[in-house]
Amino acid sequence: MRSALALLAAVSIASFAACSSEPAGGPPAAGAAVARITTSGGPVKLRVAIADTEAARERGLQGVTDLAADGGMAFLFDSPTRTGFWMKDTPTPLSIAFWGPDGRIVAMRNMAPCPADPCPTYRSAAPFVGALEANRGFFAGHGVRVGDRVAIVR
Repeated sequence: MRSALALLAAVSIASFAACSSEPAGGPPAAGAAVARITTSGGPVKLRVAIADTEAARERGLQGVTDLAADGGMAFLFDSPTRTGFWMKDTPTPLSIAFWGPDGRIVAMRNMAPCPADPCPTYRSAAPFVGALEANRGFFAGHGVRVGDRVAIVR
């Protein structure tokens, strides 16, 4: 029995390590999707990993050092929230766009890496059901603004 438990623990650790690894030049592989942002200048696409569980949202892009230029993460919530985001152990500077139940972006922020506590918290003043994280400057560089519409395509 003890060897079976040891084997199960080893498999669990290996599975966790495989799921949390970061492929070079891209977002975490689990739950890949496309975020389509409708802007006045045309559509913008972002390849995203999906964080739709508490564990995935807590982990976020921690430890990611090489995020693709069009890569990021979409944080999805079951109901409107005002949850804060932080950059603990996230070495890549990021921008975040929060969107409401109607799909429209309600707020955007730039976030700085934070190697040690205490870390600042980044929030939206308005309730939101989703948030997109991308390399810092991605949204500004692609003309994404508050009021633009976000859709996640899996």
